[in-house]
Amino acid sequence: MLTSWGPWSDRTYFLDKMTLADLVRAYFTHYSIQAYILLAVLAIAASAFFADGWGGPVAAAILVVLLYPFVEYVVHRHLLHSHMLFKHKATAKVWKRIHYDHHQNPHDLAVLFGALYTTLPTIAIITLAVGYLVDGAAGACAAFAAGCLVFCVYEFTHCMQHLPFNPKNTFLRNVKQRHLAHHFHSERGNFGITQNIFDHVFGTFYARPKDIPRSETVHNLGYTGALRETYPWVAELSADDETYARRRTRREA
Repeated sequence: MLTSWGPWSDRTYFLDKMTLADLVRAYFTHYSIQAYILLAVLAIAASAFFADGWGGPVAAAILVVLLYPFVEYVVHRHLLHSHMLFKHKATAKVWKRIHYDHHQNPHDLAVLFGALYTTLPTIAIITLAVGYLVDGAAGACAAFAAGCLVFCVYEFTHCMQHLPFNPKNTFLRNVKQRHLAHHFHSERGNFGITQNIFDHVFGTFYARPKDIPRSETVHNLGYTGALRETYPWVAELSADDETYARRRTRREA
């Protein structure tokens, strides 16, 4: 990871021990957030260059914002929580970086942020296609800018859910509780991070931990036992479950 300058140089950040001010500083100095913001600015400038008017680019950007909750849910549930990625040597390292490590160490900010080599292609593939259908090159650029900025909001919201405070806003407090239950009670529900709309739609919502049994794989995502032995590539790069558990205990103490 490129963390060799500024506040990220030789530092680790654990959200359960941070304040909101600490998070804001770490967030805006992380290279991935800086990249999204820079690319969004460049894309807005490109959209203005190609546009014949403002209606098409604005419509493309709004459409991306409206589609985002569905994309968030589908990617989280059907890609990050599937077994597909760790069953192939070529993608095992990617899965470890983008989701396995986050569930094993939920408060470690370094592995909470998405990796640019996975997030940017995903944002580009979806938004450029949607935007181009709406308004050609201008729409594609506007949609890509919207995708980058929406993802920045997602990243900050996700970070705040791991901070040790209860939001005063009822909606934010409820979303935070659902997300923490996803991490510490059962990973088989509450896949929405910025909202739970599609958890309700697809039947994966649970309001309280007592509503469903506790999952034994909430931290390792099912990558254990025979699966870990059959598909060893993530294991070769990782500590065992007991070591991860000791690290979590030290962080949560």
